[in-house]
Amino acid sequence: MRTIISIVRQESPILFWIACLHFVFAFMCIGGLLFDERTLMGINVWIKPLKFALSIGSYILTLGYLITLYPYSAIKKHTIRNATSITLLFEMVIIGFQAARGVQSHYNTSTYFDGILFQSMGFLIAVNVLIMILFIIDTLRLKLTTSRGMRYAILMGWTIMLFGSWAGGQMIAQMGHTVGMADGGEGLPLINWSTVAGDLRAAHFFGLHAIQIIPLFAFGLKRLSALPSKWYLTSVLTFGLGYGSWIGFIFYQAKNGIPFIG
Repeated sequence: MRTIISIVRQESPILFWIACLHFVFAFMCIGGLLFDERTLMGINVWIKPLKFALSIGSYILTLGYLITLYPYSAIKKHTIRNATSITLLFEMVIIGFQAARGVQSHYNTSTYFDGILFQSMGFLIAVNVLIMILFIIDTLRLKLTTSRGMRYAILMGWTIMLFGSWAGGQMIAQMGHTVGMADGGEGLPLINWSTVAGDLRAAHFFGLHAIQIIPLFAFGLKRLSALPSKWYLTSVLTFGLGYGSWIGFIFYQAKNGIPFIG
């Protein structure tokens, strides 16, 4: 991790410090949890921005490192890094601003202003979905400076992440994340995924973090074992396909009104 942070900081200071801003904001959200008793949809108003700050910050760092494995020009790397980090920073600013106001950031069209903010978030995320698609295409067509097993891990990570984004689109289409009842019922501690109905956020979350989970599995397997190349590649592919299948299952489960954990 220390090496990754050092590489990202050296390669793209702007991206690195934007990621750091997210972790600083996450710390501020913890302070909000301690001193602000306001609730929204049954949970403290600062829980949602806390989750997003940690998730987005880790993703920005992940992209900042992975892009160094692609044979891109300096200009292309600079463009992708800035487009990702700046759009996601604005996304986080909107989520934090709405939390401070004590109103929903997602699916909120109660006023013209709130609707504009929600639509803006959709545009910002769309930019990042296009970047994911670019990475999928380039992982297939370009030679990455990494092992074959890691290349497949990264490809599966981007692909499953795209599915996770599509699951997020399903929530936007129905203007809510719960299936079988209205948003805001009983949920798991902190993450608040419904325990009484289907909740699309589970598949969305695990899908979005595939780009970290699958490559980390491949990296850990390489470090901790001495498998022959064939078995290493087979293990990585099996894990990635199993992980993707599991996400497909929990998405199907949620769409049928079944809670992730009930």
